[in-house]
Amino acid sequence: MRASSLFAICFNVTLFALQPSLFAQSVDSLVASESEMLKPRAVGTDDMCAVYATDIADGSYVVDSESSSSMFRITKSVVTAHDGALSVSITLSGKSYSKLFLGTARAAAEAQGTGDIAYTLDENGAFVFSFPIPALNEAISCAAFSAKKGKWYDRLILFDASTIPLESLFVSPRAPQKISLKNGTYRIPLLLSGGSGKARLTNPAYVVVKDGYATAEIEWGSANYDYMTVNHKKYPVDMKILEKGGTSTFMIPVYAFNKKMPVTADTLAMSKSHEIHYWLEFDLNAAKKCKKKK
Repeated sequence: MRASSLFAICFNVTLFALQPSLFAQSVDSLVASESEMLKPRAVGTDDMCAVYATDIADGSYVVDSESSSSMFRITKSVVTAHDGALSVSITLSGKSYSKLFLGTARAAAEAQGTGDIAYTLDENGAFVFSFPIPALNEAISCAAFSAKKGKWYDRLILFDASTIPLESLFVSPRAPQKISLKNGTYRIPLLLSGGSGKARLTNPAYVVVKDGYATAEIEWGSANYDYMTVNHKKYPVDMKILEKGGTSTFMIPVYAFNKKMPVTADTLAMSKSHEIHYWLEFDLNAAKKCKKKK
């Protein structure tokens, strides 16, 4: 074998062996280190409940958003729910970031362009990025690419479901509200909305307060409801009351007072089982202590 051929083989073998480390170095050079970034801020609060596409009436909504970095400032967020999927369009305050990626900065660098999200321009020339999201009220990992520095930066973003109109939400976006009432049983007036407008509830409702949290007895005007759902948890009808000739009655947690709380009730009155969305509004200011219901 000629010396030149042997040299070429050895060179190619050596280059092949070095490729993984060269690739790692290339990826590292595209990812901003901790020292190159400001300390990230937490997004969201512990009392937030995840809100998915099926929890929102189809439509587009301007919502509040949070970012883990002051260098990645979102000036407008529009969330769209359609056919069981969620997407968002965000407008950034500047033009420092030329593309986004759903995932970590390292994943973005390793993807080498696959999955990059390009911007469009709005009527004012601002950068707008549009992409699908799994849920609101949950931190989403996002990488932003700085064209000037040639690096990906890790970011977390969150879209606040509580800024969607309550009548468009089928779940409560926050954990159950803690109140200052002492332990005991109360009668609390409530308003019912949603459905056909023909449904009726016993009003005021009995509400049991324990350690600052409330559970309400919801007594419908008919015996046709077999379960209720509150924030994805199903509550069965009280069969003892039905068997005694009563109407459909449920014990459910109260997530909010003095504003609409979404619930779903399943009715058997139609030709087949049918879930109907309702909203309950408990008037905490009118709560009156009463004896425990027997």
